[in-house]
Amino acid sequence: MGTAFGPHSAGDRVRPVSDARAVARAIDALRHGWAIRVEGQNGALDLLPAETGFAQPGLYAARMLISSARAATLKLANQRDAAVPEAPVLIHGAEPFSLHSARELADPALDLARPLRGPFRAEHIEDHGAAVVALELARLAGILPAFLVSTGVEPAVTVSDDDLAAFKDPLNLSIQARARLPVHACEQAEIVAFRARDDTREHVALVIGTQTGDRVPLVRLHSECLTGDVLGSLKCDCGPQLDAALAAMADEANAGGWGVLLYLRQEGRGIGLINKLRAYELQDQGFDTVEANERLGLPNEARDFPVAARMLDLLGATTVRLLTNNPAKVAALEGVGVTVAERVAHELPANPHNVRYLATKRDRSGHLLR
Repeated sequence: MGTAFGPHSAGDRVRPVSDARAVARAIDALRHGWAIRVEGQNGALDLLPAETGFAQPGLYAARMLISSARAATLKLANQRDAAVPEAPVLIHGAEPFSLHSARELADPALDLARPLRGPFRAEHIEDHGAAVVALELARLAGILPAFLVSTGVEPAVTVSDDDLAAFKDPLNLSIQARARLPVHACEQAEIVAFRARDDTREHVALVIGTQTGDRVPLVRLHSECLTGDVLGSLKCDCGPQLDAALAAMADEANAGGWGVLLYLRQEGRGIGLINKLRAYELQDQGFDTVEANERLGLPNEARDFPVAARMLDLLGATTVRLLTNNPAKVAALEGVGVTVAERVAHELPANPHNVRYLATKRDRSGHLLR
C-alpha cells in the first residue's frame, strides 16, 4: 500500500496487492503520533491517534473512533452492542474534539473522577472493516484504541484490511537462530529464535531435553510478562507458572522425554506492556482484570495462537501434551491445526495479592483449578 486514493472514487478504486510492510509502517506511525489512512472495501478513514498524536495548535475534529466498550462506558452503546469490547464505534461531539479532550476521553483512568462526559452521539460507520483494522492497529502499536477522524493532517501511510491479513499470516514466521542454552531447570536445553519478515517481535522456544519422535512433548505456551517473569510481581501467577513449567519439562527430560516452552512476545495477553499497566491502575480502582481491559476498549484475549502453532510446526511438534488450566487455549491450538493429546494441569498456590486475579480467570475466563 502506502499510496493515497488519487483521482479515483471509492467505487472505481483499484485496490493494490496486499503489503504486510504497510502494517509495519502504520504501527511505527501510530507510535510516533502520525496520522494514517485505513482503506476498507467501501471507503477509507483518515485517523490521528488520540494518545500519541501531535499537530499544530488549534487542531480539532468533530468525530472520534473509539471501541464499543468505551462507548458503553459513555452510555452510547448497550451491553449487547458492547459484547465485543474492541468493536469500533464512531462518535460525534457537541463540540469538536481537541487532542487534549480526545486523550482524556480515551483514557479510563479519570472515569470515576469525571463520570459525566459529552454529550455525544454515535454515528453510522461507512466502512466498518476499515474501522476494525484501525482499532487492531492501535492494539498492535500498544496505544489506546481511539482516533480523531478526518483531522486534515496528511496521512503518513495508507494501509488496508488485506495488508493486515498479510501481516498476520503465520507463514511469515521462520527460525532465525538456535543455540545450546543450559538453564537452571535443565542443563540440556536449546533456545530457538523466530522472527517474521515485517514484525519486530522476536519469539523464542526453549527445547528441554532431547527431541525424540516416539515421545509426545510437554508444551507450555507462555506469554511474555515483564512484571511477573522478571520483576517477581505477586499480582499474577506468570512467574510461578514459568518456573513450574520448566521444572516439569526437566522431569520429562530426566524420564527420557522432552518439552518445549514457547515464550511469546505478547505482553498482557496481547494488549502491550503500557496498556497492561493501565489495566493494573484500573484494578486498583476496584475493577477485575476483564473489566479493566474492557474499560480500556481492548480485548481480554488477543494472543496470537496461529504464531504458536507455526512455531511448533517448525520445531516438528504438531502433537503435544499441553500444560495449561485453560480449556480455551486447548481449543485455540486445536483450531489452528495442533493436536493436543492431553491437557496437563498446573497446580500452584495463590497469594494474597493474586487471589482475585485467579478467581477472575476461573469465573470469567473459564480456567480450571487444575
